[in-house]
Amino acid sequence: MLVVAGDLDHHTTPRLRAALEEVKFAPDADLVIDLSGLTFCDSTGIAILVAAHQRAADAGAALLLAGLDPDIARVFQIMGLDRLLSFYDSPEEAVRALSK
Repeated sequence: MLVVAGDLDHHTTPRLRAALEEVKFAPDADLVIDLSGLTFCDSTGIAILVAAHQRAADAGAALLLAGLDPDIARVFQIMGLDRLLSFYDSPEEAVRALSK
């Protein structure tokens, strides 16, 4: 599990990008990103999450996003990303989904 908190913007996305680059996606090597502490996400943050989803999918792995604030989740919905990305109310719910 990877925890992201605070603002995810052009200043902070390099740290998330570096952390995600260290993840070795493979079948049965899935990742839950806990966004319950995320307070702001701009387009660069969204782009990093979409790129990570694509890397995971290319490797046959799942990337699950958990705990997203409803106001931030609404931005993802407006962009149609709720049809691409997997969202869960809590990290625990996401982990349970992986074990099914």
